[in-house]
Amino acid sequence: MSENIDFDKVHAMMGNVMGHVAGAVSVMMAYMGDQAGVWAAMDGAGPVTCDELAEKTGMEPKYLREWLGSVAAAGYVEFDGEKETFELTPEAALIFTREGQPLCMQGFFQAVVAQYDTHEKAVEVFKTGVGRPWSDHSQCLFCGTDRFFRPGYAANLVSSWLPALEGVTDKLEAGAKVADIGCGYGSSTVLMAKHYPNSTFVGIDFHEPSIIEARKQAADAGLTNVSFEVAKAQDFEGDGFDFACIFDALHDMGDPVGAARHIREAMKPDGTFMVVEPMAGDTMAENMHPMGQIFYGFSCMGCVPVSLSQEVGLGLGAQAGQKRLAAVLNEAGFGNVRRATETPTNMVLEATI
Repeated sequence: MSENIDFDKVHAMMGNVMGHVAGAVSVMMAYMGDQAGVWAAMDGAGPVTCDELAEKTGMEPKYLREWLGSVAAAGYVEFDGEKETFELTPEAALIFTREGQPLCMQGFFQAVVAQYDTHEKAVEVFKTGVGRPWSDHSQCLFCGTDRFFRPGYAANLVSSWLPALEGVTDKLEAGAKVADIGCGYGSSTVLMAKHYPNSTFVGIDFHEPSIIEARKQAADAGLTNVSFEVAKAQDFEGDGFDFACIFDALHDMGDPVGAARHIREAMKPDGTFMVVEPMAGDTMAENMHPMGQIFYGFSCMGCVPVSLSQEVGLGLGAQAGQKRLAAVLNEAGFGNVRRATETPTNMVLEATI
């Protein structure tokens, strides 16, 4: 069967693909600059030559020249062709090297690099349909995930997300019992524990290495009102919780209905459950944009395989959307579910009995 090829479409698609290949290379360059300390050396230094930067960092100028050429061509640094100087502007520094700032993208870069680190396993599970537990991923992914989400929590959790919930901040200020399920490295738990010293917090995660890191974070912060436990969301111990929360993790669970049901049973009747999930529309057509492209990709490599490795294996995916998430919460016994607030990357759902 002969094909009628529209080469205008071919060229357009080739341009699109070349842009993605360039972006993939640039992610690696951005990550290398972070790990080698080049971005930090350029931050506030003004225009510098390759040799000046080499002297400042102690790095091989031949490597630096190629790296600078790539990030300059990507538009990450400003390049003066006449003077052959390179400058990291204050605006770019917010993205590439200001650790802890909400706009810093290094955690995102690190999470992408981590997926390539174990690409053979990713291909295997994609082809066979088997699950892949969280513990089977690169250690770099755990660090990158926390590094990416932590600034967003710092910028939004206390200032806007919690106040958007009905009566929750009053309870936290007076002294509430709180469970942070799927807490990972504990950044969200520690943040809340610092801000609400009258309340007691327990962070729960089934990944023991993450809980070890969470305990270290709490100890470093000198907190006495927070503890961490290794347990599944479906069977953690404790009850009488005034407030429970899950950050960007419900969709990763094999049995999110069972998890949410156990959380409901562990809460007081007037308790509140906050579910923070990636921003998404209720249909795939609503998610055809760069953030949807990124979240679907991470979901294919990480979220769905993790879910399929667990009991039930519902595989909600990172772009489940509010309607599907509300159905899960309703099935678990939460009669009232509303979107309390949102950011460009997250939706915040409030669930009550």
